[in-house]
Amino acid sequence: MPEGDTVWRTAHRLHQALSGEELVLCDLRFPEIATVDLTGATTTEVVSRGKHVLHRLDNGVTVHSHLRMEGQWRVERADESGRWLRRADLRAALGTTQWAAIGLRLGMLEVLPTAREGEVVGHLGPDVLGPDWDPARAVDNLAADPQPVGSALLDQRNLAGVGTLWASESLFLERLHPWTPASQVPRERLESLVARISKLLDVSRLHAVQSSTGSRRRGEEHFVHARSGRPCRRCGNTVRVAMIGRAPQDRTMFYCPICQGGLAPDDDGRTQRPMGSAGGRANPYRRT
Repeated sequence: MPEGDTVWRTAHRLHQALSGEELVLCDLRFPEIATVDLTGATTTEVVSRGKHVLHRLDNGVTVHSHLRMEGQWRVERADESGRWLRRADLRAALGTTQWAAIGLRLGMLEVLPTAREGEVVGHLGPDVLGPDWDPARAVDNLAADPQPVGSALLDQRNLAGVGTLWASESLFLERLHPWTPASQVPRERLESLVARISKLLDVSRLHAVQSSTGSRRRGEEHFVHARSGRPCRRCGNTVRVAMIGRAPQDRTMFYCPICQGGLAPDDDGRTQRPMGSAGGRANPYRRT
């Protein structure tokens, strides 16, 4: 699922292409809004809120979208938009005389009054990349959460924009065990963790390749994320993956048991194949 830095960059790109311009193309392919016509309205701004995209128009409505697992917004030249409109995975097309915003495989799309945006994003905690970012409030939220700290980071009510990649990487860099209850982590360590997350996302929002290592060369971008079964870059032991959180909201968490204080509660320690290795493609977390 795209994380806050990717969604911020998406909204920024849409804003640059569409803001201040009148819409001459509107094709919304979600059943509930398929008949909505926004042509003639002018884009005032496109912003991100955590993992949500809010496309605001001067007629008082907002196009709200969420990319979920596979969605994306593309910006294409208006004179080339025709081929995109024929795609089976098209969910939205909003265009001006120069540019077209093409929404593919969007997980959520709705049109609502801008004054009611709070109904869809009001539950979110402070946005790591937003104007409302408040690290002290984020720390307070985490400190009050009895969930494992890895799950607490993924709970968008605590702070908005963090997904499994940045949760795994920040916890590794801070040497924190992901399954330690957040409320039991010393406050100074939560403050360091939140500062680390803020720095990682702030740097990453400016780049197409997400990296925590400083390298954007393929295979060198991350310390633990998607590196289960491979050597830890810090200690040389084996990076592992386990599920964190309660089903059906549980998510994958990558970690180093040596650097981060032991195995996950449900990790039996058996050998895990490296992701993408022969025999492991169907299920990269399969154990042998």
